[in-house]
Amino acid sequence: MERINHMEYMEGMETIPEDIMEEVIARMEAYDYDRYTEADVRRALDSNPLAPEGFAALLSPAAMPFLEDMAKRAREETRKHFGNSVYIFTPIYISNYCENHCVYCGFNCHNRIRRVKLDLDRIEAEMKAISETGLEEILILTGESPAMSDVAYIGEACKIARRYFRMVGLEIYPVNTEEYAYLHDCGADFVTVFQETYNSEKYETLHLAGRKRIFPYRFHAQERALRGGMRGVAFAALLGLDDCRKDAFATGMHAHLIQRKYPHAEISISCPRLCPIINNDRINPKDVHEAQLLQVITAYRIFLPFANITISTRERAAFRDNVIGMAATKISAGVSTGIGGHGGEEGEQGDDQFEISDRRTVDQVYDAIREKGLQPVMNEYVYV
Repeated sequence: MERINHMEYMEGMETIPEDIMEEVIARMEAYDYDRYTEADVRRALDSNPLAPEGFAALLSPAAMPFLEDMAKRAREETRKHFGNSVYIFTPIYISNYCENHCVYCGFNCHNRIRRVKLDLDRIEAEMKAISETGLEEILILTGESPAMSDVAYIGEACKIARRYFRMVGLEIYPVNTEEYAYLHDCGADFVTVFQETYNSEKYETLHLAGRKRIFPYRFHAQERALRGGMRGVAFAALLGLDDCRKDAFATGMHAHLIQRKYPHAEISISCPRLCPIINNDRINPKDVHEAQLLQVITAYRIFLPFANITISTRERAAFRDNVIGMAATKISAGVSTGIGGHGGEEGEQGDDQFEISDRRTVDQVYDAIREKGLQPVMNEYVYV
């Protein structure tokens, strides 16, 4: 089957100026991390603020012997800008129907899994159950199927969420500016989009069909969300799909340039590693080791000191507990990546998107944060 050009927009996809994408891709392609030396790393650690060139040095192999120094600097930046607070949230998956063929994702349209879309009553039951744990922030996720989970349906989910939570985030398929504006009016505060990999050639081989195949449309999602009125946006590459150093560098640069262009925007970074998925045992989460992940997280913190950094349940509990307070400022708890998995109203449940490693409850994560001398926070924003 002939595949569509992954760099050409489909009908109905909004285009915006591509200056940021061009700069990010050019810098990533020029990034030769093997050229950095011990002296470059030391110079970067002494720099404040850290320039992109210093960020590149901290992501290089030459920085690996300096992980302890990077952790110390990251902790200093975290305490300076966030104090000892760690924010807790949970995701809720409301549908796992998907129209994309992404070879690494459990929801891909050719994977034979149990597909479920929660109706509005079940969404409310799930959200009520989550809110009873004390959480005040929710992240709404769907599979990428505008046919099965259209913007109106997601908007209704946002309206329900606003009744139970102070903060409502979205991790859905990219949409146009006016659709982000509508979802913002429905109650959404921020938008998360994983670019997956910033290597467009690798991206083309991983996304075989569907709207997600269009690389530039996905790249510009955060900018369209901000134009639509969203208060904040989150960025991530799925580390392990391609060269993780280059993808981490591109992610940081993307966030940095958006922050510079939209100084009012609240910026967040996620640091997910590839995880095993249902019906595919070839997905290997050990392609990026924990030491390298720690390097990426601490480099993000030093380069983007004001950004929230999220550590997800893809990682072991011990690793997550180690990085909160050091560099990560947001942590998920009581997580289910399946559909209808939060103990609300009984009904059919859909299969998980990927395997998680930390299955602790909200109370258990809360207690773990307190044991580290940190302050668990359920809400990072107050409306007046």
